[in-house]
Amino acid sequence: MHNKTQRLKVLSSGILSLMLTMGIARFALTPMLPIMQQHAGLGISEGGGLAAINYFGYLCGALIAAMISDLVIKDRLYRCGLIMALVTTIGMGLTDNLWLWAVCRFLAGLSCAGGMLLGSGLILNWLMRHGHHSELGIHFCGVGLGIVLCAIAIESMQAYFDWREQWVLLTLIGVFIMIPAWRWLPPPDKTQQTTRGETLIDAPPSAAFMRLFQVAYFCAGVGYVISATFIVALVDQLPGLEGQGSWAFLIIGLAATPSAIGWDFIARRFGPLNALICASILQVIGILLPVIETSYLLTMIGAILYGGTFVGMVCLVLTMAGRYYPTRPAKMMGKMTLSFGTAQIIAPALAGLLAEHSGNYISAVYMAAFIMALGSILLLMLKAREPKTQSPLSSVN
Repeated sequence: MHNKTQRLKVLSSGILSLMLTMGIARFALTPMLPIMQQHAGLGISEGGGLAAINYFGYLCGALIAAMISDLVIKDRLYRCGLIMALVTTIGMGLTDNLWLWAVCRFLAGLSCAGGMLLGSGLILNWLMRHGHHSELGIHFCGVGLGIVLCAIAIESMQAYFDWREQWVLLTLIGVFIMIPAWRWLPPPDKTQQTTRGETLIDAPPSAAFMRLFQVAYFCAGVGYVISATFIVALVDQLPGLEGQGSWAFLIIGLAATPSAIGWDFIARRFGPLNALICASILQVIGILLPVIETSYLLTMIGAILYGGTFVGMVCLVLTMAGRYYPTRPAKMMGKMTLSFGTAQIIAPALAGLLAEHSGNYISAVYMAAFIMALGSILLLMLKAREPKTQSPLSSVN
């Protein structure tokens, strides 16, 4: 019973950390973007630039995660990331200076990497050492819950508070989330054995597999980030769907919340790479549906498909890293995120320029879908290079 209670607390700490670092520190900007464009003088291309800077911070955080092997240092940096998420959120509401916003978005990106990579690595390591499934589906519910929280909070607040006050109130919500997230994750165990006495053994894939995998994940990063950044503004611009962007964002969060658990089950039945290929193809469809035809139904179906796949894809990739490298999962997590993060720097800035030139985000969406489709083809090519063996702990019960 103690082990089950401890597992629940550890997973809950991970969920709450992602609600803070990914939900509030990262995704609050998506529904806040049109509000700040209307009331804070933020331009369209400047909004894309802030998103790119956020991902540059995330990329730098991924580099740090890839370079550090010491679990104690990772734990300290992870906890610093929780604090940084709060500081950068309130910072967005304390200034209207674009350069200070940029600094906040960069530091918020670092905190996102702390929650996503360091936190995921610490929790995956704890699960494997204590005889649980080496899966992160429950942990990644925090991303969807964070999106839902921000969508509901901002939709509820905007009639009563200005954009500055909304950032401050989001920070206060974050404080209540951070306390259990901090307290419920135990200090890391540095031994090389599980509680059952089994030795953790790395079973890395080939260099060719990794290179192709990283390119495919770059494509996934492009597909993910356009909708993640501009979905609210995109839907609000579609004829007949004005004001529906925040609802699309809420649907994305609701779909994302249970999705990683579902993809864990699919991966357990058909293999993680097959699950990844399926999620990638569905995400292409989800990205395209809102712009193929202006329809409320198609837009919301697209939001469900997008929300139901993007968290699952990240979860599957990071779980694969844990299975290939159980002694140091953040190493591969960091390398893969370098590819994903590079795409997230380039794509929002380019999308912002395309949107400013054309007057809408449709061309950017088509670009995202095309590159995402290319990534799906690359994932199919990976099937021929998929490792035949995995870590002996990949199926721990």
